[in-house]
Amino acid sequence: MTRSDYPWLLPSALADPELPAEGDRPRRTLRDWVVDVAAFLIAVVIAVLTLDALTSGSRESSLELAADVAAGGLACCALWIRRRRPVDLAVALVVLSTFAPLASGALLVALFSLAVHRPFKPVAVVGAAAVGSGVVQPWLRPDPSTSWMTSVLFGTVLVLLVIAWGMVVRSRRQIVVVLRERAHRAEAEAELRAEQAQRLAREAIAREMHDVLAHRLTLLSVHAGALEFRPDAPVREVARAAGVIRDSAHEALQDLREIIGVLRTPGEGEENRPQPTLVTLEDLVAESRQAGMKVTLVNRVADPEAVPAATGRTAYRIAQEALTNARKHAPGAEVTVKLGGSPGEGITIAVRNPRPTGDVPKVPGSGQGLIGLTERATLAGGRLDHGASGDGGFRVEAWLPWPA
Repeated sequence: MTRSDYPWLLPSALADPELPAEGDRPRRTLRDWVVDVAAFLIAVVIAVLTLDALTSGSRESSLELAADVAAGGLACCALWIRRRRPVDLAVALVVLSTFAPLASGALLVALFSLAVHRPFKPVAVVGAAAVGSGVVQPWLRPDPSTSWMTSVLFGTVLVLLVIAWGMVVRSRRQIVVVLRERAHRAEAEAELRAEQAQRLAREAIAREMHDVLAHRLTLLSVHAGALEFRPDAPVREVARAAGVIRDSAHEALQDLREIIGVLRTPGEGEENRPQPTLVTLEDLVAESRQAGMKVTLVNRVADPEAVPAATGRTAYRIAQEALTNARKHAPGAEVTVKLGGSPGEGITIAVRNPRPTGDVPKVPGSGQGLIGLTERATLAGGRLDHGASGDGGFRVEAWLPWPA
């Protein structure tokens, strides 16, 4: 639990992550009301103590005391606008406190607010004026029990301490604002990287689908051309060619449905290479073993060749990426690849590795491949789950549809 979960615990300037528009003033939070009431009461207590010190000397007339009480009360009540107009309030109280000692407490609170809400330059100017007021006031309204030099030193120290405290609070708030902006910027960059990884995964899938679709359409065109040039072919050959055309058109239509919505990178050439399927999964495991990995393959699919090409290709890519991640993040660990399924139930693939031994350096860009795998499985109509396993290792589990 953090303070951001409870905005009423923060000042109004920090409770709302969005800065208020120019000319607007954020509404007070519960914390602001508590602080404002406490500041008002502190100013009143200082004014009461000052009044007691003035009356104990018995040198003030009743008219002067009444004027001091009125000035002190006005100064204390004026503190409720300290958030809206801190500079004007501080300047007015500097002038008022020069002649009315009961306004000194309100002046200290106003100086603190000025240091919190305004930059250094106006704070320095008004602070210097407050120090000058502290020099003149003991001369105009001397305290019988305290010397002039003691009053000046005490007042100067109070003014400097209050201003320094306010500047520390302002610095802390600025640090919080900067850290919040950095956090928002980091989140935005992470979202952008995730979107780029999804787009790249979609483009790779679209290119693979394009190759398969082009192969099927070529086959369809060849058989259709044969029928065109051999209209007198035997009935069986015509029926067989028509069946091939029908099956190829059906499979091409399925591939076309899968490719809709997936963008293909323009201007990028594609080499003619066979697309991997479940049949070539054993070759992938053999290559990983030759690279030094310890891989155990458990294949419970009775007939890998019967798996649809798109589903087999997606399962192959998931296993390939999972093995690559295991080699990068858990070098030396034994990886287990389990494959199972049947028509109507779908294909399940699980890749697991235990906790790596020793320190493993962090690889830049980690996590982007898993985002691409999730996108690939979703486009194929399946689902993918990944995360830490109970023994501290890592797991990648996916399910892909296999129509009956």
